Amino acid sequence: MGELISLAKKRQDSDQEKASQERQRKIQAVRRVLQCTQCAAKCEKCGAGIATDEVDEGRQLRIPYQLCEDCGDEYLDYIERLKGKGDAEQYWHNDAWMRIWRAWIDYQGAIDQYLKTKEFERLLTELRTSQDRSSE
Repeated sequence: MGELISLAKKRQDSDQEKASQERQRKIQAVRRVLQCTQCAAKCEKCGAGIATDEVDEGRQLRIPYQLCEDCGDEYLDYIERLKGKGDAEQYWHNDAWMRIWRAWIDYQGAIDQYLKTKEFERLLTELRTSQDRSSE
């Protein structure tokens, strides 16, 4: 007679597999948000690499984002244009360009708000708890 298959063991294995898949899905959700938005080594706008030795501290105080030099210059011009100033020779910094910057800044704000939601905090807590259990 062949081996008996334990239904309880089979169900336990299936539950563990589902829990593992759910944990991986949660990890990927957190990774997508944090990896894409919180990397200090790349520009938040264009994704170009930023060397930490190239950062101008005075300039960084005026820019609330981690931007490369080119995007930083554009951001500062955007702020000046909001004040009615800016470099008039950069004619391509038109109304559409202003809308792009406004949308990008709104997007950054939305991400920041999402990271502070109780649901996202719960997700992080669940991942920490499950990691603590798996390392025991």
